[in-house]
Amino acid sequence: MKNPTRQVDLDVAERFPNDDLEPEMFKAWRRSRAVRRIQPGNGRSLRRFRWWQPLSRALFYLPLKNDDGRQVVYAIDVNHVQRFLSDDGKGKAHLYLDGKHHAESKLPAAFPVQGGTIEVASSAFGLKRCHYVTDEGTEHQLIPDRSSSEGRRAHLDRAHPVLSRWIGFLSLILLVIPLLLLIPQLIEVAFKIPPVTERFGTFTSPIRLPAWLNFTLALGAAAAGWERALRLRYNWLLDSMAKG
Repeated sequence: MKNPTRQVDLDVAERFPNDDLEPEMFKAWRRSRAVRRIQPGNGRSLRRFRWWQPLSRALFYLPLKNDDGRQVVYAIDVNHVQRFLSDDGKGKAHLYLDGKHHAESKLPAAFPVQGGTIEVASSAFGLKRCHYVTDEGTEHQLIPDRSSSEGRRAHLDRAHPVLSRWIGFLSLILLVIPLLLLIPQLIEVAFKIPPVTERFGTFTSPIRLPAWLNFTLALGAAAAGWERALRLRYNWLLDSMAKG
C-alpha cells in the first residue's frame, strides 16, 4: 500500500499555496492530520448489509475509473455501535476497494483515492459527512447502500420528492423551535452575571415550559437530528439542539 500521508501532503501543497485564504489552509491541515491516522487494511471481504442493521451501520459506495479505464468501487463502512462504545466516542471508518478491506482510520477520516479524497465525519446521530473531494476541489456525496437507513431516505427523496421536502422542513422546524425558546433563558442566565446585573438590572424569561412539553420538544429535536443525519445534513448550531 502506498504511503497515503505523503501523497495527500503533496496534493495539499499543490492545491493550497501559501497565498491562499486561511480557511482553505485550515481545511488542508485538518485533512492531512486525518490522513496520518490511516492504517492499512487486512484484506477481509466486505459483508453485505443486513436487514437488522439500519440503525447500527452506515455503508456508502463510490465507483471510480482507474488510470487504465477500469472501474473500481470504493466502500465506506461505519459501525455506529462500535463508534458509541469506543473510548473516544468517535469510532472508525473502514475503506474497502472492490469488496476487500483496504484501509481504516479513526473518525474524522480522510482516505486518498483515485483523483481525490474521501472524507468521513460523524455527528451525534450518525454521519454528517461522507463525500468524495476531487483534486479540483469539487465535492460529491457517496451513494448509500439501498438497504441502509440513508439509502432508504435517499430512495424516498427520489420516489416522493414533495413528501421528502416536507419531512426535511418539519425536521428544521423541530430544531428551530427549541432554539428560539432557549434564547430568553440564555439571556436570563447572562443577566445574572454581576457586572451585567449592575449595569442593566435583571431579566426574567417570560417562557416557563412544563416538564412534559420540554420532554416532547427534546424527543422531536432528537428525531429531527436523526432524520437530518440520514441526509448527511449538519449545522453546528441547529444540530447541537438535537444533541441536547
